Amino acid sequence: MVVRREKKSRKMRGSRTMGWGIRGQHRDRGSQGGRQIGMHKEKWSWLVKYGEGWYGKHGFRNPTTKLTSAISLRKLNELLVNGSIKIKETDGKKIVDLNELGYDKLLGGGSINVPVTIKVSKATNRAIQKVKQIGGEVILSPTE
Repeated sequence: MVVRREKKSRKMRGSRTMGWGIRGQHRDRGSQGGRQIGMHKEKWSWLVKYGEGWYGKHGFRNPTTKLTSAISLRKLNELLVNGSIKIKETDGKKIVDLNELGYDKLLGGGSINVPVTIKVSKATNRAIQKVKQIGGEVILSPTE
């Protein structure tokens, strides 16, 4: 069967403007959908209700930046006390592997109460000192 390329419509064929009015004749794009003209005119009420942040610049995220997920000693201590993070015991040592938990860096804010061995890829000097004062240690192991 042959595909019909054009609409089989003979309506308004003798009427010069075919129903599109005296002046415009289907020229302007006024109140169509999408992000075009008319959002400050015909669709203003829609814009006020739903289109927050429609106008203006909206920032740029640099694709070369590397995001690191860090955890402070204060938050780590909180999670250990709650039982959210389980402490593994091997050879009589209490070990917490932050690499497995999805953290890249240990920060020195706050303090920790439990002497544990912490495995993490990066740590600040202050965090390492605070953990050593309690009797634990920080093992810096790069993530594979």
